[in-house]
Amino acid sequence: MLMTDIIEKKRDKHPLDDKELEFFVSGVTDKSIPDYQISALLMAILLNGMDRHETLTLTSLMAKSGDMLDLFDLSHTADKHSTGGVGDKTTIAVAPIAAALGCTVAKMSGRGLGFTGGTVDKLESITGYKTALDTAEFKKIAREHGMCVTGQSGNFAPADKRLYAIRDVTATVNSIPLIASSIMSKKLAAGAETIVLDVKFGSGAFMKTAEDAELLAREMVEIGKGAGRKTAAVITDMDVPLGYAVGNALEVKEAVSVLKGEGEKNLTSLCILLAAKMYQISFNKTEEESIAAARRVITDGSAFKILCAAVKAQGGDERLLTGEHKFPAAKAELDLLSPADGYITAMNSETVGKAAVMTGAGREKLGDGIDYSAGIILSKKYGDYVKKGERLATLYGASEGLQNARERLANAYSIGESKPPEKPIVYKVID
Repeated sequence: MLMTDIIEKKRDKHPLDDKELEFFVSGVTDKSIPDYQISALLMAILLNGMDRHETLTLTSLMAKSGDMLDLFDLSHTADKHSTGGVGDKTTIAVAPIAAALGCTVAKMSGRGLGFTGGTVDKLESITGYKTALDTAEFKKIAREHGMCVTGQSGNFAPADKRLYAIRDVTATVNSIPLIASSIMSKKLAAGAETIVLDVKFGSGAFMKTAEDAELLAREMVEIGKGAGRKTAAVITDMDVPLGYAVGNALEVKEAVSVLKGEGEKNLTSLCILLAAKMYQISFNKTEEESIAAARRVITDGSAFKILCAAVKAQGGDERLLTGEHKFPAAKAELDLLSPADGYITAMNSETVGKAAVMTGAGREKLGDGIDYSAGIILSKKYGDYVKKGERLATLYGASEGLQNARERLANAYSIGESKPPEKPIVYKVID
């Protein structure tokens, strides 16, 4: 089999068969296919697409190109994946809610890069918390406490790792089949029976429109179901940062507020919906009873207890969650004040995220250090009325970076005379 024949076939808008895709993924993995031929095929896929069978086959082969985590000795395993956003601390609240409902959330999460944060960084802001666990320890904690969240380890989907690196430098990122197969190959390799996807759109998301987010969500749901996993997607708005906190320790504290029944409205409703959906499709429940059950485990405190126990089991100081101990304070803080009276008519989440990176809360490239105490607390958001001189936000971090971060953050706000229309955080649910 020749790679040139495969490239030519897709160039001429024909579907690739299973053997051709297997040849391709194998050659990507063992590096027998050079980058320039991979690039050519990726561009042909970008231009001509892939049908449903092609996408599922590609995803399955990529998942099997490396380690496959075996979770079949755990009951009702469930995973939640977000396509990334600003202030997205949902995993920290969703995992214990789902666990309190009977799911086993054995989840691997990533680190933040650019303007989107990573769950691993947020959890590592908890003193002592270990995100590097071997498989046996990972499964033991998940079995005993209903949840365990660690960093990505092992050799999961190595074909995707190489393909993603090439896509990044060949203008072939924006392909729905390639995005879907990249995300879902890692989800399939991670082993959960149930997968709930939080697919975001807007200024602070990779997908800029609701329509594109829906296309991606439907593709991923079909892949999951085709691979025998219970899969659903929730399409959510990321034009506005999620919650009020952006930054690692700040976001942990806000996630805890959700579990204590004190969380911001949109953040709380989304966490409840995601956890309820994990429970619903894992146990074949109705949406109504699932949401009611999720609210109940927040009210009775059982979800918060699970988070504390799981954090302690992973070496973390759970007293930071209960309030007995305090997170380290940032070295400096600086307020952003409103330049005028009026309503906040728009917010650019990406700009907020980039400002948070400038405070020290994020990294520009992998390997960069971060300041766990740094970040932004928003005082006012989209739709709120502000007076001139009133505080819009407070920035936290090292004093030398805050002035530039504040200037960047100011560009995220648009202020006008008329109150803007309300924006629901959930656009659509796809089962």
